[in-house]
Amino acid sequence: MDLKKLNKFIKFMDQNNLSELEIEEDKQRIRLKKYEGQKPQISYQQLPDKGEKKPKEQKDESLTEIKSPMVGTFYRAPSPEAKPYAEVGNAVGADDVICIIEAMKVMNEIKAETNGQIAQILAEDGQPVEFGQTLFTIKR
Repeated sequence: MDLKKLNKFIKFMDQNNLSELEIEEDKQRIRLKKYEGQKPQISYQQLPDKGEKKPKEQKDESLTEIKSPMVGTFYRAPSPEAKPYAEVGNAVGADDVICIIEAMKVMNEIKAETNGQIAQILAEDGQPVEFGQTLFTIKR
């Protein structure tokens, strides 16, 4: 998608006071998201051909996904100068706090829910997360 067209969509969002816009054309999907006081964030996805079949992903049964129980802002540490709750490779217990999600000015501690080792951290510190978004994977 060309830049002129993208700028038209951003202007359209501003004129109509939209916080999110998703456009799908040809084999591309563009999602524009604007947060209070910020410029729109853009995500781009190349869509598969209609006749093209996606290979089935094989799920690793030894990995447990820790998903966000709410919409909010993801934080890896209790304060900006503090050490993160969890790093890739850390051993965690089911009751260990691994992050915080701030929702409506309330800090909600998120626990590992299972014993294991942090395999991946899939959310960015200080960024918004959606309900059901995978935050971590834990290898059991």
